[in-house]
Amino acid sequence: MVSLRINERTLFSFWSDSDGSVVLRPGNKYEYAFGIDLPSSGLVSSYKGKFGYVQYFVKALLERADQPSLECKKPFEVEEPLDVNTPDLLSPTGGAKEKKVNIMFIPDGQVSLNAKIDRRGFCEGEDICINAKFENTCSRIVVPKAAIIAKHIYQANGRTKVSRQKLSAVRGNHIISGMCDAWQGKTIRVPKIKPSMLSCNIIRVEYALMIYVHIPGSEKLILELPLVIGTSGLGSRCNSVSSQEGSVSNASQSWVSLRMPSDPPSYTDITHDCRLEQPLTPLLDDFDGDESPIFMNTPSFTFPPPPVYTETEEEYNGAGRMLPVC
Repeated sequence: MVSLRINERTLFSFWSDSDGSVVLRPGNKYEYAFGIDLPSSGLVSSYKGKFGYVQYFVKALLERADQPSLECKKPFEVEEPLDVNTPDLLSPTGGAKEKKVNIMFIPDGQVSLNAKIDRRGFCEGEDICINAKFENTCSRIVVPKAAIIAKHIYQANGRTKVSRQKLSAVRGNHIISGMCDAWQGKTIRVPKIKPSMLSCNIIRVEYALMIYVHIPGSEKLILELPLVIGTSGLGSRCNSVSSQEGSVSNASQSWVSLRMPSDPPSYTDITHDCRLEQPLTPLLDDFDGDESPIFMNTPSFTFPPPPVYTETEEEYNGAGRMLPVC
């Protein structure tokens, strides 16, 4: 509902025309409340991007005789409802990729990844659980990563422009040559973003979960899983509720397990002699190899005992002196 306040000081009489227009009397204040029903379909969400925008506004027009018309515009936002509780968006999705690595045209093994998520539809603030396996058989140290990517697609006059933006990212541990790593439920949170915009003919906003492996000296191994970000507050998702309940129960159990430890024993109860009997170089002595860039062998030094000093009294010129004799 929109209210329109008009103050007209021109000489008119108050009457209603056949077309519904109203003439206002001078010196009076008139307020009209009116409502506009937006169509249930055909309206896309409001959008403002790098190469285009979708904007809605309401316009009020006041026509005056022999004077310029008065016009007022007020923008408002439209959010197209997008429900992510459909069977298609609740089904799991995944994929696998591999890449062969070369050094000066000489094969140097390969890097592979296999990833899966439990569904494609999410809302802002939810966590995406990633199950993935990475394998590295090349001679380089690789790093697995994951990120949420937004793709803005503009189409006009037969031309297309695509703008990509990284929204949030996580990373895993380094994987050395001949080793593999696995993500079991690694989470990445959906930030505060606008829902996906899929019904517009000239502007589209799509999201994807990009799981990739950074390979030094080579192009990344990339696997993209499409996402659909829906409107918050539409329906309820059972698995989200159950996951929240599970997290609450786990938190309560962890709180119970985090009890205060018992008091430490008194120092008077310790009877074992804890004085060190050898130098603080256990790693240097435990290494068995001949040469190593990490450890080194330190020679053991044996210090001779100090000399024994005695004190004797001797007569010298009739005066007694204390002379140290070695």
